[in-house]
Amino acid sequence: MAEHFLWQTNGRVATITLNRPERKNPLTFDSYAELRDTFRGLAYDETIRSVVITGAGGNFSSGGDVHEIIGPLLKMSMPELLRFTRMTGDLVKAMRACPQPIIAAIDGACAGAGAMLALASDMRYGTPECKTAYLFTRVGLGGCDMGACTLLPRVIGQGRAAELLYTGRSFTAEEGLQWGFFNALYPPDELLSKAQEMAASIASGPTFAHAMTKKMLHQEWAMGLDEAIEAEAQAQAICMQTQDFQRAYDAFVAKQRPVFEGN
Repeated sequence: MAEHFLWQTNGRVATITLNRPERKNPLTFDSYAELRDTFRGLAYDETIRSVVITGAGGNFSSGGDVHEIIGPLLKMSMPELLRFTRMTGDLVKAMRACPQPIIAAIDGACAGAGAMLALASDMRYGTPECKTAYLFTRVGLGGCDMGACTLLPRVIGQGRAAELLYTGRSFTAEEGLQWGFFNALYPPDELLSKAQEMAASIASGPTFAHAMTKKMLHQEWAMGLDEAIEAEAQAQAICMQTQDFQRAYDAFVAKQRPVFEGN
């Protein structure tokens, strides 16, 4: 059982809910670590095929807790600070390495480290009123936190990312939708159910092939075209050896919808 967030499962979909609504769901040293360990553990969990991450009380996450994180950081030595910054980055790496697709359902405030959780997800659904900000510079830090300078330009473009990381300003849901940060916007009372519907649809698909797709989406950032095509050729040849590939063919021949089992 999780100690620092809510963990619920429905079939093969897990929902993680950041659950400190009275403070807009800030992150603490302990919640960073538990989230990191949870996503690492999902790499070995064959019962969960997709994940939704959201926040309680009408907000996603306000980022690192000012009192429980920022205050103590001011008293730390350089080695202690580096252990902390590496640990927060490890959370993002765990999310990207987690084979299950992750969908962030974002309402209200989505700021700082909370915005990085959203960015590290595979897809993002928002509400028309949600506000997202990479506000590291507004507390005297670089915009280069938890992989922001790598991930954000790839999602919304270099120029837009540079503006947001230099200024720390919030961007609107409509801006995020136009830029490709959000996949879709829904009313607050539909947001979580829409994210879970998509997660369930993904979970019903070919799990091994989805994990391979996620791995290639991540690894090909650092590849040239020739290298990427070769990597995909090898990945697809592996997928062709799965039983789900056979099931899809058999269903097509029988004019039926394939039922994938993830192997």
